[in-house]
Amino acid sequence: MALRFFNTYPREIEEFEPRDPSAHPVRMYTCGPTVYSRAHIGNFRAYIFEDLLQRHLELRGNKVHRVMNITDVEDKTIRGAREAGIPLQEFTEQFKAAFFEDAHTLRIKRADEYPAATDQRYIDRMIEMISALISKGLAYQADDKSVYFRINKFPDYGKLAHFDLTQLQSTGRVKHDEYDKEHIGDFALWKAWDEADGNVKWESPWGPGRPGWHIECSAMSMALLGDQIDIHCGGVDNIFPHHEAEIAQSEGVTGKKFVSYWLHCAHLLVDGQKMAKSLGNFYTVPDVLAKGYTGRELRYALLRVHYRVPLNFTWEGMNEARESLTRIDEWLARLRQIAKGGNVQRPTTNDQHPTTAFEDALDDDLNISAALGFLFESIRETNRAMDQNEIDAASASAWLAWFRMSSHSWQKSARTHGAKRIGNGATNSARGSLGSAGKYATRKTGQNSRAAPDPRNTFCLYCSSNA
Repeated sequence: MALRFFNTYPREIEEFEPRDPSAHPVRMYTCGPTVYSRAHIGNFRAYIFEDLLQRHLELRGNKVHRVMNITDVEDKTIRGAREAGIPLQEFTEQFKAAFFEDAHTLRIKRADEYPAATDQRYIDRMIEMISALISKGLAYQADDKSVYFRINKFPDYGKLAHFDLTQLQSTGRVKHDEYDKEHIGDFALWKAWDEADGNVKWESPWGPGRPGWHIECSAMSMALLGDQIDIHCGGVDNIFPHHEAEIAQSEGVTGKKFVSYWLHCAHLLVDGQKMAKSLGNFYTVPDVLAKGYTGRELRYALLRVHYRVPLNFTWEGMNEARESLTRIDEWLARLRQIAKGGNVQRPTTNDQHPTTAFEDALDDDLNISAALGFLFESIRETNRAMDQNEIDAASASAWLAWFRMSSHSWQKSARTHGAKRIGNGATNSARGSLGSAGKYATRKTGQNSRAAPDPRNTFCLYCSSNA
């Protein structure tokens, strides 16, 4: 079965075709954390979906070059640093480290690069892009000295979100919203410095200031992946205005189609409600671990529902995840025992063998619910066959080999990818400034790094079970 994904732009399931399968890996950009606080489990639902997407692309024979940004300068990070009374970099560094720790706990495959918005080379790229947009009449400097994108000059603005521009209304969150901008929907490309920003500023042709959130992702993705990429992912909350703005400013600069496939993950609810600290239902990964659960169990709980369906997180669901993983572990233990015994028997009509149904389900827009349904039906049938002594060593070994197969791409990447670029592009082994974040992000075989995982102690690609 061909790989098929739901593309948010046309709102249709489409067969996946890389732009240039012969010459380049699949180019994939995923929106990463804004490091003003510790990422919550809703954020990690999206990151785990993106992890599943990359792993399945690789399982199906594709090489993937994935970039995940680190947003370390925007309103929330500046406000947090100011309230903490510490420099911006010192403030954000702690949350970068926490993100990588949590990603490691949840066994999320690392990206090839983690660019940070404050890296001077990306700031320079942003300034170049903004200058190009101004020269084309797609951007302008307003009376408040900030630079805005003219959405009325980009006919396709709103098509990703299927949004009618006449419905735009002031949010009340932008100073002088209706007076400085030509159109209420024009978004900031460069924000002029003000006293609240403190020493967070860069020089530009329009005066001191800082980039807008949207231009950061366009500059970083285009710098590392080129003008056109295959897949761009994020949560549904990123569709508008963030991803809509990315399309406008990127295509405004290049005149080329920016992204071929847009994939978005639905929200995580907690006990049927939106997660909020005021409701007492706001959880981080350490919060869940403190309840006695493992990262493996949390990964399964966040993975088991199709990514386009809202997931309701409950503690009962965490118990169900534990039970499901226990069932898988017990099944694997029985298979190992039979395979180890070498009790070759005469095949019977009830002899069980793996099929491609699990992988085929994932080919269909990452239908993990159907894939896990097949897995547990297979567990039920093979357990029954084992109870009746109808599974021989060869069949048991075949099931174990199938189960291990999904972990192969992770083993290979851990041994061969080498140090990954994070933040300003320097590896952790060279600068050591990310602490445990860097240790995870630069894991490789060799000195100044952790060793690659033992192939005998790998985990299932999809359900994080030891194989």
